[in-house]
This record gives sequence, C-alpha cells and structure tokens, in this order.
Amino acid sequence: MSGIDEAKAFVPVRVAVLTVSDTRTPEEDRSGQTLVDRIEGAGHVVADRRIVPDERPTIAEQLRAWCADPEIDVVISTGGTGLTGRDVTVDAHRDVYEKEIEAFATVFTIVSMQKIGTSAVQSRATGGVARGTYLFALPGSPGACKDAWDEILVHQFDYRHRPCNFVEIFPRLDEHRRRK
Repeated sequence: MSGIDEAKAFVPVRVAVLTVSDTRTPEEDRSGQTLVDRIEGAGHVVADRRIVPDERPTIAEQLRAWCADPEIDVVISTGGTGLTGRDVTVDAHRDVYEKEIEAFATVFTIVSMQKIGTSAVQSRATGGVARGTYLFALPGSPGACKDAWDEILVHQFDYRHRPCNFVEIFPRLDEHRRRK
C-alpha cells in the first residue's frame, strides 16, 4: 500500500529550478515560482534557480553544470516541452540523460488527462537521471507544474514514501561509475 512511513525521518533534497523561456523575467516566472513554493513547502531546499532561453545547447549546458554540482540532487525545468519549433527542452534533457525514466511521462499524462483531458497529448514531459542527479522537464504552465509536483514528485522525493521512492536509491544512481 502506498503511503508515508511515519517511523522514518524526512530527508530534504536540494533542487535546482530552471525556467526555459525567451520572454520570462524573474518577476513574471509564475511556473518557476510555483515549483519553488512547493519545493520549499515540502521541506526541501531550492539550491539554485535560473532562466535560460529556448536554446538546446544552452539548456543542456545548464543541466550538465547542475549535474556536476554535488550540492544539487534534482533539477526540475519548466517550459519548452510542447510541439512548436522553439520547444527544445525535452531534446536538451535527452542530450544529458544517462537513463530516461519513461514511466514519469506516462504517469504525468495520466495526471494531466484528469485535469485537461486529451490536451495532455501535447506535452512531452520527461524525466531522467545523469551523474547521480534526477532531471525532470515539465510544461511551462503553473497548473502543470503544480500537478507534477503535487501528484508525483512530492511523493517520490519523500524518503518516507512507501513502497519506494527516488530518495532511497540516490546512493546507487551512479554506482556504475564506481565499478572497476
């Protein structure tokens, strides 16, 4: 049964928030702020926050920099997951992933279908792992960020969540790098 094991202590994770947009400023970044509020509200730490333009190399460069930073456990981006020509965030994420978390896109679609119906097919939300860091690309709407956090990520980033969660396998994400 899914739920919280109250016998376990909460373990905060350090999350970087990346808004991908050609037009947003920090004051207008409602999606990024939605994520920050939820991350902090859940007891986690916002380790960094940036806005970058919809440029695949720039996005990938920022993701790689955060993956190399031992002070960042998770990167969540918002924006650029759609179907238009400027929507390159998913492609940049996949340039960085060592492993993709395919089920994240499926579960996100299920959650989205309950909120926006068949319009959910227009999102290419994705998740993956690189250099022991979790990466997630979410749509650029506050509602989508709220849904992804409230329905999926808040549970998976709670060490107490059962039957399993992302936090408990952190030490094993990069075990292939330690093998000889």
